[in-house]
This record gives sequence, C-alpha cells and structure tokens, in this order.
Amino acid sequence: MRKEDCFYLGKIVTKYSFKGEVVIKLDTDEPELYKNMESVYVEFGANLVPFFIDKSSLHKGNQLRVQFEDVYSEEEADSILKCGVYLPLEMLPKLEGDKFYFHEVIGFTVVDANFGEVGEIVHINDKAAQPLFEIDRNGTEIFIPMIDDFIKKVDRENKEIQVETPEGLIALYI
Repeated sequence: MRKEDCFYLGKIVTKYSFKGEVVIKLDTDEPELYKNMESVYVEFGANLVPFFIDKSSLHKGNQLRVQFEDVYSEEEADSILKCGVYLPLEMLPKLEGDKFYFHEVIGFTVVDANFGEVGEIVHINDKAAQPLFEIDRNGTEIFIPMIDDFIKKVDRENKEIQVETPEGLIALYI
C-alpha cells in the first residue's frame, strides 16, 4: 500500500502489557469509529506494512489499545513503538457541506467573491498557527488562511471553493 493512498490514523505511543499489547494515540475526534478494525498499516521508514488485529478496545479518550497478530512479547512490541499507523483513504468517513479533508481539496479552484478566480489549490500548509490554502495563480503563490468566516461554499461537483477574503488580501501577492 502506498502512503499517498492512505491517511494518517495515529501513532503507536507505548506498550500496554508484557504480552505485546500497544496503545495507539488516534488523530481523530471520533475514536469510536476505529475500535473494530481488522487491520492497519504500520509505517516502517518509507514502507507501510499490514498488521492484523486480534483484539482492540478504546483506552483513555482518543487512544486505542491493540493486540496485533504475531506481536506477543514486549520485545516484538518494542519494534513498532513510535511508528505511524495508516488506513486506506476509502475508510475515511465522508464529509458533507463545507467540511473537507485537506487532501480532498488539492486541485480545487478557489473563487473569491470580490476578486474572482484566484487559482488552483496545490497544497495545504498546516504547519503554521492557522492552516493556509497554498494557491497557484499562473506561477504566483497565493496564501489564504483557512478561516471558517472566509469559506463560503465547498462545491465538490465542480471542484471549487468559494471564499470571501478581506479587501486587498489577494492583491498583496499579485
């Protein structure tokens, strides 16, 4: 499985027992959606390796306690500590309305209510304090903060996001 065909679910943060159980810190607001999985992909370097689950249970809020097949000792559990855990993109719950996953809107066109067509989203920068749309406008990079008040409509059918930004924001880049 390729990493670009998957989404990041969480990270194996600690061992739970001497029988190889581990705790996965889930990167989700709805951990209960993931308590009955059959398998996950564990990241080893650039590779994703399938791991099958014997049993799992929710643990302290957004954590999942897991017993993997073929991981039955502390030493075997040590080998997967601090590894990322992934699932195929098709397992992501569908979002509707103006909610979206970052990867979902790459390639969408941004249209501003005042400015008109801005350009195409090429990346979402989520390293800043406020996530940003990185937009390519004929070779010029434009950054628009992903603020709920700015996003007016997500049109999945036409691959378009309609925004209304403060006067002059887009002009700063052109």
